[in-house]
Amino acid sequence: MTISRARLILLACASGLLYPLSFPAFDLGAVAWFALVPLHIAVEYLSPGRAFRIGWLSGTLAFTGSMFWVITAMNVYGKVPFPIATLVMLLLTIYLGLYMAVYAGGLSWIRTTFPTLGFLPAPFLWVTLELIRTYFLSGLPWALFGYSQYQWLPIIQLADHFGVYGVSFLLVLVNAALAETMIWGFKAYRGFQIRSFPWPSSVAATAGFGVALFYGTTLLSSAQHAPTRTLSVGVVQPNVEQAQKWDVAFRQETMARYDRLTAGLGDNLDLIVWPEAATPFVFEMEPQYRAVVNDMARRAGAPLLFGSPALRRHPDGRPFLLNSAYLLATDGQILGRYDKQHLVPFGEYIPFHNSFLFFLDKLVEGIGDFEAGPGSTLLMFKPREKNPPTVTAATLTDFHVKFGVVICYEVIFPNLVRQFAANGADFMVTVTNDAWFGPSSAPYQHFGMVVFRAVENHVAFARAANTGISGFIDPYGRVVQQSPIFTQEALRGTIAVSHQQTFYSQYGDLFAYACAILIALLCLTGYFSHDTEPAGGEPAGRPA
Repeated sequence: MTISRARLILLACASGLLYPLSFPAFDLGAVAWFALVPLHIAVEYLSPGRAFRIGWLSGTLAFTGSMFWVITAMNVYGKVPFPIATLVMLLLTIYLGLYMAVYAGGLSWIRTTFPTLGFLPAPFLWVTLELIRTYFLSGLPWALFGYSQYQWLPIIQLADHFGVYGVSFLLVLVNAALAETMIWGFKAYRGFQIRSFPWPSSVAATAGFGVALFYGTTLLSSAQHAPTRTLSVGVVQPNVEQAQKWDVAFRQETMARYDRLTAGLGDNLDLIVWPEAATPFVFEMEPQYRAVVNDMARRAGAPLLFGSPALRRHPDGRPFLLNSAYLLATDGQILGRYDKQHLVPFGEYIPFHNSFLFFLDKLVEGIGDFEAGPGSTLLMFKPREKNPPTVTAATLTDFHVKFGVVICYEVIFPNLVRQFAANGADFMVTVTNDAWFGPSSAPYQHFGMVVFRAVENHVAFARAANTGISGFIDPYGRVVQQSPIFTQEALRGTIAVSHQQTFYSQYGDLFAYACAILIALLCLTGYFSHDTEPAGGEPAGRPA
């Protein structure tokens, strides 16, 4: 059985257009459960080489729709000319489309080599490629398939064992089973001689979905009754325009805005959080403005966490910057500092700057000479005295809480956040400046990823954005409070303090690596024992 070139292209385009609809700000998460069905149907009728090309088309469309905001960030805020910004975005999405190309080509090869397996290897291959995308060339795990389900809390609870990759696995498993069932139906309708209904993939998808839903529903129900110690936290969203953020003439207004919003949080807070690069100056290098920040912390009566660049020097005297978050006590003492460890390529540094990308130094406005921090540093403070919900040996001692901070882009890396939880973080804070994204889907996509970091590690998150979304997320991914974007906000919330470690916190991406090992073994077996290209070239349709 064959299918026309035009229909194959339409099928590829269908998946490419459906994929971004499942992510914010479209938020049609239900679409993800069938978005890849057209691509799988196309793969059934193609050789690995042609499947690769069709997958590349589908993937390029999918990531262009998911990451169109790159043009806004580069053109409006980075001052890169629009044609160049568009070209950079297309180069990025063409690169990301390669992962879907490899998926389609690889799945076709596996189907040719192991026809009895059906589409069962599909989710293992997909997760393997998502894992590679997370780490290869600094990593860009944006728009991983599982993130599309950030609003469906019962389904995503399995991330506490398998990470976001587990949700991606389930989505692809269901897509593959639906596609295989449809292919079987097409062949049966046309009178082709086929063996039987594709039970293995259908049973696996139904069982996987059922177990995930049961586990998540049960976990959320039991979590409602678990006693927890809580903290009162305030977050400030000043909404300082990007063009004014580092304008010396606007410093007084910026600090006055922080002062007003911080005062509006009220009293009896355990912690106040300002966003990434909150101070429009280098905190340690400006005594006059440092005194202003110290005074705000004193009047607020709570430790203040805020972002500010830190200037350091190499042994040879060359200066460099750190993107830092300071924890300031009410008496002005610096209780700790976290330095961002995973920097943004083309935002905080230019990769290959000394070789073939030297010209970007004159094109991209605002790229600093930042360097990475040392690692997952925990910060610690003593909260206000109050009666704990349960009395234990721990609460009878001098109680301090430890927390981790991730700055902006870092929160999209599952293993990076996991390291804070594994090291004993009681809760997490993420600070960001999403003004770079403008009024696009990116702030909503960025916020949705924080939901998964909370679920994976069962830690609450407080999030402060220059403009956002700011808000609070509980240890099970429930959004307790969130702000609109491009507004001035002062949010006060209560977050849980817990020190339980999930399976994911302890073992990380074990599931994803297991998928990669299985795919590697399958490929090695197929390579050494099967001819990858059947005689006659194009397959005429495989048995269901």
